[in-house]
Amino acid sequence: MIVQIFGKKSCNDTKKAQRFFKERGIKTQFINILEKEISEGELKIITNKFDLEDLLDKDGNEYKKRNLNYMVYDVKEILVEYPALYRTPIVRFKNKVTLGNQPIIWKEWEVK
Repeated sequence: MIVQIFGKKSCNDTKKAQRFFKERGIKTQFINILEKEISEGELKIITNKFDLEDLLDKDGNEYKKRNLNYMVYDVKEILVEYPALYRTPIVRFKNKVTLGNQPIIWKEWEVK
């Protein structure tokens, strides 16, 4: 099985996730969300674990730049239009999903 890492190349937490799995010899598939949209199927798996609202990086520069604190918006639409708003990395293995840098949780996964 391969661990999927949805992230941005410039994201330090995404780099940490990639390094974590590489150091353990675990194969990963990196999906740059700025270049390739998260599919409906993948989004459904992710949102089974997390609310769509949780996927927004409300502390990030993109959120502040777009003044989203002061706007009413549809979360799914805004994420599709501006994928830089995703909180990354989103790491998936089978039906397990994490948001952000979660090495303690990843260590518990039985990835071979």
